[in-house]
Amino acid sequence: MTFKIKRILLIATILVAAVGVTIMLGKMKPPPETRDREDLALLVETMPIEAGTFRFSITSQGIVKPLTETILSAEVSGAIVKMSPRFVAGGVFAADEVLMQIDAANYTVAVEQAEAFLTQRQIEFDGARTLEERGYRAGAEVASAAAALASAKAELVRAKRNLDRTVIRLPYAGMVRAKEVDLGQYVTVGSRLGVAFATAIGEVRLPLTNSDLAFVDLPAPGVASSPGDTDGAKVTLIAEYRGRQATWPALIARTEGVVDERSRMTYVVARIDDPYGLNARESKLPPLPMGTFVTAAIEGTSVTNAIRVPRHALRGNNELMFVSTDERLHIREVDVLRMEGGYAYIAEGVAVGDRISLTAIESPVNGMRVRVEENNDDQRIVAEDSRQQ
Repeated sequence: MTFKIKRILLIATILVAAVGVTIMLGKMKPPPETRDREDLALLVETMPIEAGTFRFSITSQGIVKPLTETILSAEVSGAIVKMSPRFVAGGVFAADEVLMQIDAANYTVAVEQAEAFLTQRQIEFDGARTLEERGYRAGAEVASAAAALASAKAELVRAKRNLDRTVIRLPYAGMVRAKEVDLGQYVTVGSRLGVAFATAIGEVRLPLTNSDLAFVDLPAPGVASSPGDTDGAKVTLIAEYRGRQATWPALIARTEGVVDERSRMTYVVARIDDPYGLNARESKLPPLPMGTFVTAAIEGTSVTNAIRVPRHALRGNNELMFVSTDERLHIREVDVLRMEGGYAYIAEGVAVGDRISLTAIESPVNGMRVRVEENNDDQRIVAEDSRQQ
């Protein structure tokens, strides 16, 4: 036997031995552990549906403006000889307080002349009537004297009114917005003197959408509440005052009764009494200056038997994912009554006792199997009474 053949036999022997050892070691290895097949269904969080009574809050924005604002103009000509120290921008004045006075010398003389002229015409008329009674004067002459007397009376009334117009005053308590003349300045008829407004009532013009109108109790067009009335939807005005958020109570006083052609909004007017707190001796509310931009929270009407769900549970605008008792997913359209804050309020398409999925699913399929997360009672959203809204 040659060396080459011996070498081949040795290599073959080693290979056979290695295979035998491998087979023997494989038989000695313990069998692998068996595990139950895991359920790969998607784990979802669910919420049971419950009905409740809710009161919505309608949000709008506007600017506080006075109910009454007056542009003061001169009705007679002359120099301003007197001016109230309160007639400055921001000055507060009382009703019928003299704000300024125009030189009345010429108008006082005019009144005295009119009085003297009236006395003369009265004497002429009395004399003409006496002569008529005695037959010395015709009736036409008496009538002419009567007409002259009436003209003299009218002239006296005009002179007195012009004298009264030299005193500038307003029939309400208010505040001066702008002062446009000063002491010693000569003004003519129609000259602008300043701007003032009443401080008793402030108003905020609030735009509402057509969907908002369904949840607000508004007065009929043409019907407006009077100062002191407590009827009307309650409004809370919110704004910053000296760096802090403050609130003021108000009421919906009236609706303008028309729809804006450009924005398609309906405007309602909220009224706030005594916005500057000038009439309340111990008012705890801060003043609400005119021109303040405010956010208005309007108390809406109550809705019964409504379903409230988290807004993120909706797919699109009107779909919810329901989980059946056999843990299958079903997608249905619902009638969304209103969306407010983080919630959507459902009118139709759901029933009390249904379960909806709160878990976002990228590509849900009707009938797909899911697993319901257990012990999620803390996540349940229970319908609240309207008094807790």
